[in-house]
Amino acid sequence: MNDQFKGITIIGLGPAGAELITNQTMVWLNQIDDIYLRTAQHPAVKGLPQKIKIHSFDYLYQEYSEFEDVYRAIKTEIIEIAKKKSSVTYAVPGHPFVAESTTPEIIRAAKEEGIQTRVFEALSFLEPTFTALSLDPFQSITLIDALDIASANFPQFPPSRPVLISQVYSRMIAAEVKQTLMEVFPDEHPVKLIHAAGSPQCQVESMPLYEIDRNRNIGVLTSLYVDPLPAGTSLEEFQELIAHLRAPDGCPWDREQDHQSLRKHLLSETYEALAALDEDDPEHICEEMGDLLLQIVLHAQIASEYGEFRMTDVIKGIHDKIVRRHPHVFAHVNVEGVKDVLTNWEKIKEKEREKKAEKDENGILSGVPKDYPALAQSQEIQARAARVGFDWDSLNPVWLKINEELEEVRTAQNSDDLSKELGDVLFAVVNLVRWHEKDAETVLREANQRFRNRFNYIETEVKKTGKEMQDYSLEELDKYWDQAKKLGM
Repeated sequence: MNDQFKGITIIGLGPAGAELITNQTMVWLNQIDDIYLRTAQHPAVKGLPQKIKIHSFDYLYQEYSEFEDVYRAIKTEIIEIAKKKSSVTYAVPGHPFVAESTTPEIIRAAKEEGIQTRVFEALSFLEPTFTALSLDPFQSITLIDALDIASANFPQFPPSRPVLISQVYSRMIAAEVKQTLMEVFPDEHPVKLIHAAGSPQCQVESMPLYEIDRNRNIGVLTSLYVDPLPAGTSLEEFQELIAHLRAPDGCPWDREQDHQSLRKHLLSETYEALAALDEDDPEHICEEMGDLLLQIVLHAQIASEYGEFRMTDVIKGIHDKIVRRHPHVFAHVNVEGVKDVLTNWEKIKEKEREKKAEKDENGILSGVPKDYPALAQSQEIQARAARVGFDWDSLNPVWLKINEELEEVRTAQNSDDLSKELGDVLFAVVNLVRWHEKDAETVLREANQRFRNRFNYIETEVKKTGKEMQDYSLEELDKYWDQAKKLGM
């Protein structure tokens, strides 16, 4: 070892007591007079050579409310000390590069200042944790910091893979981690808390997920292991499944499909999903969402094979679009209510259209798909026009417009005029639906279903009499219709 090293030496204190500090590090510790610790709250500290003067940055945790600010202050302090002294030793818990934010920042800053650095290897918390769990980490385990989970709204890892969450250092953090995990995992999902891995006090506690923040053993040396969900629960696995269908040893039918041949299936699955939503049946909705996802992933797989785009491009594209169109959420734009949101949305989309520099249509309505069902297309056209101010100020002119269009139907002179005026009536009625903040497609589908139910009731009642529908007058059939309405059909 070069005991004349000039610069910053960064060492790891290991996961537990001083007995786990490496021999290389202990030799160096016996040669120095001062050491700077990120935190003195570590079991190895009491085993350091007695002649060393210990300096701790624990006071910074009291001065700053955010860890990022603490780590930034530590980096600055170490760099300043290194400028004043020829040699400085900085120590962190565990390994200098495992779950440790300060080491990379210090090395980067030192390089900018022309200060030499070196890092001594150390045992991290991972090795004794895997020993305590009797687990081989090469089962594609995910490693993630508790603070990253706690600050998220949704877990950002495949749920079908095991995950180890480090630095669950308080019951409050455990509660926040639990809330995020429960967006994917059931309340009773099995997990393990690992305390003080590598020390004689090491303890592994198995429990359901909902109990973790009730555990009184949680401390600065606590980690959380989460068992995976069953195979087939991650998007990555589903993409592999679809890729297999398209592979040479896959399905002949799937291999033959392309974007155009799948158009009718995409449309069909979309309508089936809408029908499930109308039924308000969660189980059926779940099934139809899966069928719709199949179409999306299949198109992405086909595109990938042709070099057009990949699933990652699809996800990145919509991710960036959502962030871009929600500056009131992801940037510093103030809005007052939904109206402001929609106005900003349309302005942002207008800028996007300008960037695309479309040769044909490049207006407000250019993004409304012409393949939309007519009612949905009509409502979207009206909504987009309204966002830029092309709309009445009150509901009364909407009613007047409907009456005007009905009168024009009555006075139509020929078949062509009649078709146009009937279309205008429908368009005006859709506007009325929009003004009442309803969805035209939905309310009409619901009306269709009500008619189906009531007509089926009439047919059933008529069959009970042994007669045919034609044997009844409209007035008699209307009585059955009224009965169906009273029954809530």
